[in-house]
Amino acid sequence: MSAVASPATQDLLTIGGKSFKSRLMLGTGKYRNAEEMNAALEASECEIVTVALRRIDLDAPKRSILDEIDWKRYQILPNTAGCRTAEEAIRVARLARAMELSDWIKVEVIPDPKYLLPDPIGTFEACKVLVEEGFVVLPYINADPVLALRLQEIGTATVMPLASPIGSGQGMKTFDSIRIIIEQATVPVVVDAGIGVPSDAAMSMELGASACLINTAIAKAENPALMARAMKLGLEAGRAAYLAGRMPVLPFASASSPVEGVVR
Repeated sequence: MSAVASPATQDLLTIGGKSFKSRLMLGTGKYRNAEEMNAALEASECEIVTVALRRIDLDAPKRSILDEIDWKRYQILPNTAGCRTAEEAIRVARLARAMELSDWIKVEVIPDPKYLLPDPIGTFEACKVLVEEGFVVLPYINADPVLALRLQEIGTATVMPLASPIGSGQGMKTFDSIRIIIEQATVPVVVDAGIGVPSDAAMSMELGASACLINTAIAKAENPALMARAMKLGLEAGRAAYLAGRMPVLPFASASSPVEGVVR
């Protein structure tokens, strides 16, 4: 993060052997049009963009989301959104590889249509197969510290716990569980889903998260580009605060000016 580090000590995010200056990842769903989406991508200065292959009609004559983005500027992160089983997620990941999009895959296995909570067993099963097949696997999970550990052990590149239900904008409801996941992490922790405002993103980074993935909060804002910039600044502030090291929390007041030696 160039705002707080010199080039020699630049604070980079490293995933799958690649390094990035930005710690903000963006989704591409729910935008009103491609112009607003691209303006948000530009304003966010993100470097990783996720795309749901299951929701793209590859045979349609009209342009798809894959045609609307300049992929020379971004690391594409295909995701398995819309997949209800491990088998479906594995099939979509293999499709992304066959299309020569990427060996990176964000694994989402979500059988529940109401709360959209990820299936921990299906997610683990899909990740195990895809890691063995050489994919760079980024799993979307509940904020479950035990599952996060198990996924790291089988070789996922990150873990991506939800802050609150996807698209809800409820913010950091799983604060304590994410804190434990970060404490135990051996891979980057990306807070994904539920972030509503920049203060949520800042809080995630203050905890020590490596990055945030944000979609709905930006896409559904009245001004997506301005919200994308606000999210960028929120992440940068939170990361800088984490690196700076916060003051101790005291159970009593502590005067900011010393009382010794004052003129009376």
